[in-house]
Amino acid sequence: MNSKLKTALIIFTRNPELGKCKTRLAKTVGDQSALNIYKYLLQHTANVSKDVEADRYVFYSEDIITDDIWSVAHFSKKLQKGKDLGERMHNAFDELLHSGYENVIIIGSDLLDLDAAIIENAILELDKHDVVLGPAEDGGYYLLGIKQLHPTIFKNKAWGTKTVRQDTILDLKNKDVSLLKPLNDIDTYDDMKHYNQLKQFYTKHD
Repeated sequence: MNSKLKTALIIFTRNPELGKCKTRLAKTVGDQSALNIYKYLLQHTANVSKDVEADRYVFYSEDIITDDIWSVAHFSKKLQKGKDLGERMHNAFDELLHSGYENVIIIGSDLLDLDAAIIENAILELDKHDVVLGPAEDGGYYLLGIKQLHPTIFKNKAWGTKTVRQDTILDLKNKDVSLLKPLNDIDTYDDMKHYNQLKQFYTKHD
């Protein structure tokens, strides 16, 4: 059986509302620019995900939106459940693994450097390894792929800090983990200022 057809791809998205997304970025560029940048990143993620041969699931943070960039022709829509990011990821992975998928991969929605080839490679790597992890340059991770639930990796993490990836790898010390190439996710002005395509959204310059 083709590995790509037994794979579920999860995208976690925060509902794009003014003042409620990209708050660290907003401190520099303002709420409206931060919202516009986040919408641009979401559209990039949607475009990339549609090129991946897998069943795609968008998990919304607050409310499921019926008419948005996540077309029902390409994406199934669900709601995140849990008190923090770890619990919400755990529940999403648990639901899809129990639905019969052999591989489940989650990606971040704030990476302009992410493309379909990286995700396709992660799917292939997951056939050969227990876990696939895509390191983010800020110390977190932009992709996590598993074949069975490892509950400890979702617990006792300082989410959003530079220790997350290393703490996760420590939890997986007895597993065969494949590390992808590091990528830059966009949370602050320093993360985004080198991307020419984002310059239309802000006026601050160094």
